[in-house]
Amino acid sequence: MMRTETLPGRQALLHDPDTLVVYRDPVPTPKPAPGQPGTDSDFLPSEPELFVAVLGDGRVLGFNGHVDLGTGIRTALGQIVAEELNVSFDTVRMVLGHPRDVPNQGPTIASASIQITAEPLRRAAAQARERLLDLAAERLAAPREQLVAADGAVHHHAEPERRLGYGELLRGRREDLKLAEADQVPLKPRADYRIVGQATARVDIPDKARGNLTFVHDIRVPGMLHGRVVRPPYHGLDRGDFVGRSLLEVDRDSVADLPGLVEVVVIGDFVGVVAEREEQAILAARRLKVSWRAPENLPALNRDEDLEAALRALPAQRRELVTDEDSEPPTDADTLRRTYVWPYQLHGSIGPSCSVAALEDGLLTLWSGTQNPHSLRADLARLLDLDEGNIDIRRYEASGCYGRNCADDVGADAALLARAVGRPVRVQLSREQEHLWEPKGAAQIMDVEGEQDADGAPASYRFVTRYPSDNAPTLALRLIGKVAEGEHPFQMGDRTAVPPYAYPRRRIACDDVPTLIRAAWLRGVSALPNTFAHDSFIDELAERAGEDPLAYRLRHLDDDRARAVLRAAAERAGWVPRPWPMLSRAEQADGWRNGRGLAYARYVHSKFPGFGASLAAWVVFLQVHPDSGRLRVQRLVVSQDAGLMVNPAGVRHQVHGNIVQMLGRTLKESVPFEDGRPAAREWGGYPLLRFSELPEIDLVLMDAPDQPPLGVGESTSLPAAPAIANALFDATGVRFRRPPFTPERVRATLEAAGGARR
Repeated sequence: MMRTETLPGRQALLHDPDTLVVYRDPVPTPKPAPGQPGTDSDFLPSEPELFVAVLGDGRVLGFNGHVDLGTGIRTALGQIVAEELNVSFDTVRMVLGHPRDVPNQGPTIASASIQITAEPLRRAAAQARERLLDLAAERLAAPREQLVAADGAVHHHAEPERRLGYGELLRGRREDLKLAEADQVPLKPRADYRIVGQATARVDIPDKARGNLTFVHDIRVPGMLHGRVVRPPYHGLDRGDFVGRSLLEVDRDSVADLPGLVEVVVIGDFVGVVAEREEQAILAARRLKVSWRAPENLPALNRDEDLEAALRALPAQRRELVTDEDSEPPTDADTLRRTYVWPYQLHGSIGPSCSVAALEDGLLTLWSGTQNPHSLRADLARLLDLDEGNIDIRRYEASGCYGRNCADDVGADAALLARAVGRPVRVQLSREQEHLWEPKGAAQIMDVEGEQDADGAPASYRFVTRYPSDNAPTLALRLIGKVAEGEHPFQMGDRTAVPPYAYPRRRIACDDVPTLIRAAWLRGVSALPNTFAHDSFIDELAERAGEDPLAYRLRHLDDDRARAVLRAAAERAGWVPRPWPMLSRAEQADGWRNGRGLAYARYVHSKFPGFGASLAAWVVFLQVHPDSGRLRVQRLVVSQDAGLMVNPAGVRHQVHGNIVQMLGRTLKESVPFEDGRPAAREWGGYPLLRFSELPEIDLVLMDAPDQPPLGVGESTSLPAAPAIANALFDATGVRFRRPPFTPERVRATLEAAGGARR
């Protein structure tokens, strides 16, 4: 179960007797690679960073700079520490995301927690184990090679009764170990694993089920007031000369008679109210009369063609990613040209973002649900002109996001209001504010050209992707003019920009463009739309070659693991090879048509060329009703190769979550616009998948314990849209290149193509 007892922080552990700690010397805040997420800060911690601490009472603490967003990494990281130290899993407590206590390992993004940031944690646990064996050899006067570490103790191999617990070894002794390099620490052989690789119950679930304090929304502190913010009329936008310059007047008299009102705070375009009680703050925010200058000349985004035109009009900085020496297409080949367009989408956090802030004697304490505590600390330092060392962020759980929602924004709101009134202030956004102002998952355009050789094999592939995104600066920094408008886009459009299939001639490029509306990263980032283009296009090549789409992919995949993942899904699905002219378009008596489709992807992330996470494949069986446009996903099979699965149960949870979210994003979700601004204010304006719409889901989790663990947070999502689009083609004979595949979109696409084909 999740432990709520008070744990010693870094300061205490650095001075406690009877303790062994593995640390590294303080290092400057790691700078993000150009165009990548992270903290632009020069902060240098004054104290060492801890990774593992073994306490005199036998407990073990592990420290990791990432946070658990409901992905289960708290459990999996605890398994890694327990395995290397040879202790019971129940004795390990993981400390995550509190900047004063944990190492700065960058934002919690890109499925990197288990694959990347767990590595020094594992090494630190192994180093602690080795030192405890040394101490036991001294105390037991026995050769070290005759000693065994097991169950939180060291005992003599031939005389098990000669045993010393870890706590006993540390009583009256202080051990400080500097984290060794990777090749200096003997790690536990995988053949000896007893905890890693075993399904383990999530440690965070019991407290949630019991209603114990785990969520930031439930934080209450002495003397706390309640705040609400009043946002400008340019909702969803943080780029333009009107940002921070649109406030005309605030009529404080309009709320002067309200009971409980403490303060109206105005700084630039930031407007907030503070009251004694929450309902009083809500009423004051509604009643406050504020005059704004309306933004002008916003591009029309209501229609598909408007959005595409606006995205293409953004100034681009082209990056050539791959240009093969012989990249020109065959002169006598027929060129296939296609454009794929991905929509803006919401994170859609079920609960609006919330934070509590207290500023006293120059020290800011923030209770937050942030995904990126170290980055937020740097933003707050800039916002309030504080040293980062004077900011303590206490990270609690919040509504899911899998990307940047309003969690950081509301933390800055609370900090500004707390500074203004000199007391702790709790701020919670409304549903409307959360939907309108969250940085959206970015829209994207993918232009593809390609040719086949005389045998129908892929001959060349030219791909340009256009992805509008930046760092989505914490909103208050823009509203009060602390951060100038950024013209330099993030270089995040290149995730999985290189297709997995073997094209002899390739030219791959990314057009980095500034934001059109406020946008950042959402699960799958640009890799998801890029995969939609890659695997829709290869499906068309298979059709033109007259080959079964599975056989065609397998023939042109060079990676053995990729082929194995695709085969595993197809075999479980009972895929029967069938050349493209023989499609499953037989119409039933009630007008429904059956279709099947498949897709494969491996999520490749971080600065190009990046590195790969898990491998995944989808096989989809669906029905579509051409007259109404209705679509029903009936069954899907998903296979995944995540290498060594630290917690197979956690991997299964992640895969299921990916599937459910991606069905909604592919079939339903798209941000509507009015007058150039997002228009989804409530759930009625942004429909989500219903339980009744969930299909039969069959998972194939491939066992690869001899391989390194791979990130699983996002990879499963990538093949969803192309697999569904390919199944739609199988059912109708028409290609679909613009999700979401709503009934209206399906009907319009079929009508534009002259109807479903037989």
